[in-house]
Order: sequence, then C-alpha cells, then structure tokens
Amino acid sequence: MKSGYQNGGVDNAHTKVLLTSLSAMVAETTTFPVDLIKTRLQLQGESLSSTRSTSAFRIALDIIREQGPLGLYKGLSPAIIRHLFYTPIRIVGYEHLRRMVCTDNGSLSIIVKAAVGGTSGCIAQVIASPADLVKVRMQADGRLMSQGLQPRYSGPFDAFSKIVQAEGFRGLWKGVFPNIQRAFLVNMGELACYDHAKQIVIKSRVAEDNVYAHTLASIMSGLAATSLSCPADVVKTRMMNQAAQKEGKVLYSSSYDCLVKTVKVEGIRALWKGFFPTWARLGPWQFVFWVSYEKFRKIAGLSSF
Repeated sequence: MKSGYQNGGVDNAHTKVLLTSLSAMVAETTTFPVDLIKTRLQLQGESLSSTRSTSAFRIALDIIREQGPLGLYKGLSPAIIRHLFYTPIRIVGYEHLRRMVCTDNGSLSIIVKAAVGGTSGCIAQVIASPADLVKVRMQADGRLMSQGLQPRYSGPFDAFSKIVQAEGFRGLWKGVFPNIQRAFLVNMGELACYDHAKQIVIKSRVAEDNVYAHTLASIMSGLAATSLSCPADVVKTRMMNQAAQKEGKVLYSSSYDCLVKTVKVEGIRALWKGFFPTWARLGPWQFVFWVSYEKFRKIAGLSSF
C-alpha cells in the first residue's frame, strides 16, 4: 500500500480533516478520565494547603465519590472543541510539510521528521490554545468542588466569557508559550516516532501495513511523546490554571518562573508528576486515534498515513 505521503497530492484534504476530527473525538472521549486525573496530579502541591500526597487511583475514587462517574468527564466539551482544530491542523499539516521537504518519505531521517512534527504541532496549538485553557480551568474546577467551594465556571461558554471579561481577549492565550513548547515536544515525539516506527516495522517485516503495525508504532510514539513532553506539560497546566487575583498578582510570572519555583519547592521529580497517567492516556489515545484514522482512511479510499 502506498503511503499518504507519496499520494498526498491526490488525496482529498477536506476528507482528511473530517477523518482526523472524527478519530480524535473517539480517542479523546475514550481516554478523557485519565487526562483529568493527570491534570489533578500535576496541580497537586501547587497550593500550600494541599501538602498531602496522593495517587491517581485515590484521585479517581474521590472524584467518583464526590461528583459521580460523570465527574470524570468534567471539561470534555472544550477538549472536543480543541481537537476539532488542533488535531486536523497538526496531522494534515504534518503530511503537507513532509511532502514539501521531500517527495520520498523513506529517505527522510528521524531528525527531519521530528522538526516537521514539532512545527506542525506548534501551529496547531497556537490556534487551539483558548479551548485548551478552558479545558484545564474546568478540570481544575472539580478540585474546588471537592473542597466544598463553588466552581468558577458553569460550562465552556461561560468559561470563555468570564475569562475574556476578567483577563481580556489575550487572556484566552494565557500559557500559550509553555503550551507551544509542549506541543512541539509532543508532536516531535508522536508524529515523527509513529511515522518512522511504522516504516521500520513494515520494512523489517514484523507486520504488514495493518492494525498490528499501527499498534506497535502508536505504543512507541506514546512513550516518546510522554517522556519528552511531561515537564512542559506540568508547567503548561500550572500556567494555564492560574487566574489573575484582584490585585493583579499571579503565582507565576512566566513559564521559566513556574519551572524554577516548581523545582525549588517540590524537587526535580515534580516535573514528571502525572507521568504514568499521561502515558496511560497517551498510549490508549494514540492506539485509538491511529488505528481509527488509518481504518477510516482505508474506508474512504485514501492511502495510508
């Protein structure tokens, strides 16, 4: 089967956008509870009053006990909205940029693919950052509810409105720089590793271009993306969660300030807080997305990614 890279000029870009959006929605809905737990773990220790260490399993039990099973999907709607922009731009953009660099995918090195993947991820993240901000704020709201406090937002549109009113239109892009850093690292690991790993699996005849090859490649790309992105993800989550106080003061003045304070107060290991929940989410997310996307492409008559 020819790769989508070689046949990209013939393939319908609009169909690819539709298929990536559909695959991302399926993957996001399937793995969202793990993402919520990961966010709570990364915010743990940020408040001086919350010094008690806990685990992902305990956080999940607390959420279910206090908010019911649906509490695990707090912030799902902005996450879906985000992926309607983020995933099509980075996936379709990667194929387009890859084709611009070289017409033969097999001749591209992993380094070039990493640069292409990181670039497409950065572009997509800048556009999708407001929805990502709302998702993080709504996920963090669940922690306020567990402390007996009122949540800041009643829904995604209420969150958009209140953020603009309190922090200005530019407030929707709060944390955009650590977000971009994370997006570069995630997509550098995810897209380049999936693309390259699938080629190696097929060329070495471990598997044909089928669900087995897609599964192996997605597992490797998930591990690479998690290892590279976790520190930036912790900084991004904390930067995006902080809201300006009445005096206009914020806990972190920049992503670098957040990095330094996190390491100083909680140690270097704090940068990998939520590593296993992140991997536990990225692994299944990658599996569901890539297997679905490759299958949808085949059904639609498009060539393999």
